Amino acid sequence: MNLQDALRAVANTLAPAELIARWAPIPVRLIVGYGFAEHGFAKLLRGPEHFADILAAMGVPAPHFTSWMVVFFEILGGGAVLLGVLVPLMAVPMIVILLFAALTVHLPYGFSSIKLLAVTPAGAQFGQPGYETDLLYLGGILALVIGGSGPLSVDRRFSRWLRARC
Repeated sequence: MNLQDALRAVANTLAPAELIARWAPIPVRLIVGYGFAEHGFAKLLRGPEHFADILAAMGVPAPHFTSWMVVFFEILGGGAVLLGVLVPLMAVPMIVILLFAALTVHLPYGFSSIKLLAVTPAGAQFGQPGYETDLLYLGGILALVIGGSGPLSVDRRFSRWLRARC
C-alpha cells in the first residue's frame, strides 16, 4: 500500500467519500452566494449611479439600467445561491455578469487576481486584479448547477415536499 492509498483509507474512515460529496456544495454556496451579494450591496451603498458612470465610460448601452440590473442580480443571485433556491435559473444572469467583467474589465490585467506592485512603509500596494477570481466564481456556479445545491437547500426541501405530495 502506497502513501496515497493509506491517506485515502484514513480519509474514508473519517468521512466517507459519499458524505463529503453530499456536503461539498455547502461551502461553495456560502462563498459564491456571499461574494455575489457583497459585491451587489457594495455597489448599492456607493450608489448605482457611480457604477453607471463606469459602465458609460466603457461604452455599455443603457448604463443606468444596466447598473441597476447588475446590482439587482448580484444581490438576488447571491441570496438565491446562499439559500440554494433556483440556482440554475439564477446562474444565467450571474454568469453573464462574470463573463462581462472578465472580458471587459479584468482580461487586460492578465490572470492573477493579486498584483503586488510595491511594499511601502504604509503597507502593500496592489495593482488591478486579473480574471482569476471571475473564473473561480464561474467554476463555483457551474459546479452548483451541474452537481446541485446540496443538503440544507430550499430546492432540495421543496423537491422532497413535492414528491411527498405527488
